[in-house]
Amino acid sequence: MIAILKKEFNSFFASPIAYLVIGVFLLINGLFLWIFKDDFNILNAGFADLNPFFFLAPWVFLFLIPAITMKSFADEFNNGTIELLKTKPISNWQIVLGKFWASLLLVLVALIPTLTYVYTVYQLGNPIGNIDFGTTIGSYIGLLFLAATYTAIGLFTSTISKNQIVAFILGVFITFLLFYGFDAIANSLDNSLTIKKLGINAHFKSISRGVIDTRDLMYFISVTIFFLFITKTRLDNE
Repeated sequence: MIAILKKEFNSFFASPIAYLVIGVFLLINGLFLWIFKDDFNILNAGFADLNPFFFLAPWVFLFLIPAITMKSFADEFNNGTIELLKTKPISNWQIVLGKFWASLLLVLVALIPTLTYVYTVYQLGNPIGNIDFGTTIGSYIGLLFLAATYTAIGLFTSTISKNQIVAFILGVFITFLLFYGFDAIANSLDNSLTIKKLGINAHFKSISRGVIDTRDLMYFISVTIFFLFITKTRLDNE
């Protein structure tokens, strides 16, 4: 698994993918949080917190993570290298997990520079240091679990088609459905809390409050494992 992880992670930086993902993620968040005069601008908010960032990041990830994962298996199937990969002394689970952790590690690398936002908000507080670290840490943990779920979904959709664009579109569609679709359905049914809890957004918001509930963690872990399992099943059937 480690060999697959290293190979996949290095391949991201051997091509423009890693630099584009990190650059686009930081550029979009930087423009909305610090430059554009909109509701997300922290400097115009009148109080120092990172809520706008944690609202924007899941939506940016919704497009960027499928862009990272779309070639994971689609490219292997298209080039016929999946057969060569499966002849190696590694299991299909190791292949799936190696690609999963490599993609998730790239997302983590993209998140690390945003810690400068925490320092900036810390300095902007009145008095200095007036920032809710519990909520901030909880939100970052929530983002990591959300990114893991998005990555697992993206890996699955990359096994559905040899075409990377198709894999990308399917990845965006499924992540959007799971992130916001259940909220939309719940809102049309008298704001049903039960239906909302079927979606990612409700559990992400819960963790973002700074209280780590095991039910929220189990939701993310369960959805992630489910999509990794069906990705492995697809690989078994190829």
